[in-house]
Amino acid sequence: MDTHTPHGARAARVAEDLRLLVGKLKRRLREQSDGGDLTPSQTAVLLRLEKHGPATASALARAEAMRPQSMGRIITVLESHGLIAGTPDPADGRQTLLALTDTCREWLARGRAARQDWLCTAIATHLDAHEQDELLAAVALLRRVIGE
Repeated sequence: MDTHTPHGARAARVAEDLRLLVGKLKRRLREQSDGGDLTPSQTAVLLRLEKHGPATASALARAEAMRPQSMGRIITVLESHGLIAGTPDPADGRQTLLALTDTCREWLARGRAARQDWLCTAIATHLDAHEQDELLAAVALLRRVIGE
């Protein structure tokens, strides 16, 4: 993007403001639910298991682009918190399939509900009906920006 043209300079300003704002929004949303003491890597593993289903430690390490030893430490922590559990792989008994526990699924659902409630309340409290319509239009534009 050529930031020396008026169109490019404006796009650069919008991009920077948006990036900073999205970062603040993510932090605020994280504050609204009990994230525990999980690291971003631990959270990523939980979300991967939620989205893609059970997986072996080696498959998780490959998917997260990390060494198996690092993944092993993450798995140990998540198991100790009761968030994941392993069962023998029916296709290969030498392997262990890791999956979310019911406790983890409930915890994830509570966290999402808390974040949704906070955001809904913030929008209703700080924006009138017209501004909410403008925000809805902005969301549609952001979907186009990310190619969705």
